[in-house]
Amino acid sequence: MKLAIAKEQLIVGLQAVQNVVSTRTTLPILSNVLLNAGDGMLELTATDLDVTVSCSVEAKVAKPGAVTLPAKRLFGIVRELGALEVQLDVDDKNACALECGASFFRINGMAPEEFPPVPNFKETRAVVLPQEKLRSMLRKTSYAISTDETRFVLNGIFFSVKENKVTMVATDGRRLALVDEEAEGLEGVNLEFIVPTKAVNELIRLLQGTGNIEVRPRENQVAFNLRGEGGVAVVVISKLVEGNYPNYRQVIPTQVKERVPIQREELWQALKRAEIMTSEKSNSVKLAFSKNNLAITANTPDVGEARDSLAINYKGKDMAIAFNPAYLMDPLRALDNDEVFLELIDELSPGVLKINGPFLYVLMPMRMS
Repeated sequence: MKLAIAKEQLIVGLQAVQNVVSTRTTLPILSNVLLNAGDGMLELTATDLDVTVSCSVEAKVAKPGAVTLPAKRLFGIVRELGALEVQLDVDDKNACALECGASFFRINGMAPEEFPPVPNFKETRAVVLPQEKLRSMLRKTSYAISTDETRFVLNGIFFSVKENKVTMVATDGRRLALVDEEAEGLEGVNLEFIVPTKAVNELIRLLQGTGNIEVRPRENQVAFNLRGEGGVAVVVISKLVEGNYPNYRQVIPTQVKERVPIQREELWQALKRAEIMTSEKSNSVKLAFSKNNLAITANTPDVGEARDSLAINYKGKDMAIAFNPAYLMDPLRALDNDEVFLELIDELSPGVLKINGPFLYVLMPMRMS
């Protein structure tokens, strides 16, 4: 294999894939990145056997071929190089000579045949979405994914595609985030699958503000194909979480007594201030609603107290409810609407946060001391 590539292109490719490279692994090949050169492109691939990321960038290929090289070390070298073009020349013993300006490195690689095979999804039907839309949907739900390993079915985002609508749900049992968006060309498509947390985090990192993404699910895997700027193509392949997602519809309250409009940024800032006066043992903040006023208080016996009040449009009867402030701040941070709506029944029933759009967030209340 012999090629010349712009330093910036090589960095783009390595940055796209290196997050999934495992530093502590019993299989040395998983610490390597697979480089595959041909047809004016260099394809870089890394995997931890659960999530695989490939990125194709433009290169001047003099001799097609493949090699696997230590990912972190290669990235460390390329990042520090001074000149703009990098020459790679791999011999038949998988040793790579890397030249750039006056700098020279010889990196010992491993045979490409040892690298785990990358699945092929060409025959699978694709669901096409704008990248910006998918990124927004993931940001609005991913914070509610469960980290409890014993409930592995909740360790990811539930995707449902049916009737020209894509729905995403995440829950950890104490809260639930749901968003759905219309999508074109999904007539007759009926799909349900759970994408694990690591793949979700990679997508949020890699998705861009322009262009489309193709989602191709199959039996126990899913592939996400996205094109970036400058002809860069990225593919994220992930195993799916096995099991049946719980019936999330039954935890969404069907009745509402009060629907309170609140300025999102003001509420977020007030909760951030109140959270300072909570502790691990006592991490609740009380929201007390009275005529045109919301009082936000944190009272922790061994820490102290915080009080804040917001002017709101509220005409209902006085009521109070307590929430974990971090859980209430998570969706406020992920949304960009100026106004949110808090729907309440009473102090013991879940609260529902909504916006003028296809999003809702259900949060269990905490006991008021």
